Amino acid sequence: MNAGETVRSVEQVQALASAVTLVRRHFPAATPNLRPWRDDAQTRQWSEPESIDLAFHFPGWSPRLQCRSLLIQLRLSSDDQERQAHLLGVLMRGMTYEGERWRLATVGDWQPAGSHLPQPDQVKQLREICQDLFELFPTDATNGTGP
Repeated sequence: MNAGETVRSVEQVQALASAVTLVRRHFPAATPNLRPWRDDAQTRQWSEPESIDLAFHFPGWSPRLQCRSLLIQLRLSSDDQERQAHLLGVLMRGMTYEGERWRLATVGDWQPAGSHLPQPDQVKQLREICQDLFELFPTDATNGTGP
């Protein structure tokens, strides 16, 4: 779901703002978008309330990342009794107008997969962003994080 529509507490707003700042620190030219999905029937059919989705658009083509935009999906698990959700995982996708070029998930070895992979130094930055995101959101004690 769009990040701009899913935050439910002050803590989540602060964590989301910190996430945007974190990504912009690595990619200062990127413009954040807290509503990357259209609000139409087809998109709502695929809605995942347990995720917070945000995007970052580059001013042009990023040859080092092999994309024009980053779509970041934060997978959350929350207890109705708790105010703050737990971050279970991060899925990053390098996107163009033609669709997904690559994806990096915080499962397994945290390596990107796809048709056009980012350069190794960029993979390192993406992995650092994922690690820092786990520090922004509280994690469940049973959730093992790290590459």
